[in-house]
Amino acid sequence: MIANNLEAYRTHCQARLESALDDLLPRVNVQPVRLHEAMRYSVLGGGKRIRPLLTYATGAALDIPAARLDRPACAIEFIHAYSLIHDDLPAMDDDDLRRGRPTCHRAFDEATAILAGDALQTLAFQALAEAGDLDPRIRVAMIEQLARASGSRGMVGGQALDLEAEGKQLNVTMLEHIHIHKTGALIRAAVQMGILADPAINPDHAERLDRYAKCLGLAFQIQDDVLDVEGETAAIGKTAGRDQVLDKATYPSLVGLAAAKEMVSDLTAQALTAIAIFPAGAEPLRWIAGALEGRKS
Repeated sequence: MIANNLEAYRTHCQARLESALDDLLPRVNVQPVRLHEAMRYSVLGGGKRIRPLLTYATGAALDIPAARLDRPACAIEFIHAYSLIHDDLPAMDDDDLRRGRPTCHRAFDEATAILAGDALQTLAFQALAEAGDLDPRIRVAMIEQLARASGSRGMVGGQALDLEAEGKQLNVTMLEHIHIHKTGALIRAAVQMGILADPAINPDHAERLDRYAKCLGLAFQIQDDVLDVEGETAAIGKTAGRDQVLDKATYPSLVGLAAAKEMVSDLTAQALTAIAIFPAGAEPLRWIAGALEGRKS
């Protein structure tokens, strides 16, 4: 029943999101055509849409109309898409497959991929700046939150640390620091978009939702590490086994596969405990946590 409810909720949110993304992305008949084609290819080419889904689900927990969260959800997805384009580049992970299709630099070329990522990053902040149904102070707070989460003290900083760590011996504390920034920061920001949309939110509720996001973000990355070992390329939509090829430290390599899976379960339980006081409106957040724990892709 939970899976069916989540699927119905996901379908509803994705329909909103895909329409909003399509409206905000430049059309392919507008110059520069190739750049705009690459942007649309990277954003509209599928994906689980977990981060924008979390934005909508946080809004549902706080009884915020979904329409107020369309642009924040798009902004989160634009940043995520840009990060994937750059993450796949030859200078980074040098991957050929993303979401079951050729990566942007393979489908187009490396220079176009870099520019597409750059353009999507700026489009994210434009989307928030022009969100006319949100109070200007809320827009500024969202821009600040997303900038911090995606910059050198967030996602980009985590990617830099991840690259520096290739081939080096790390402990669990060091690896957690990388993951909290590289993956966790944007997941946390996705929840923060919903929190910030409610200026009258109870501080305790805001803290609980943020705790949920922190636990979920780390659990998500550990499960990603597990899937790189156990998953199949066709299922996960990217090349399986790349972490080992790149000699990256992962939770399975440091603590073992069974212990890594146990960590995912523990963190998911902590996330659910954090939002236990919320009523039925928070069910989508609970569904998402459960689904991410057992995901195979």
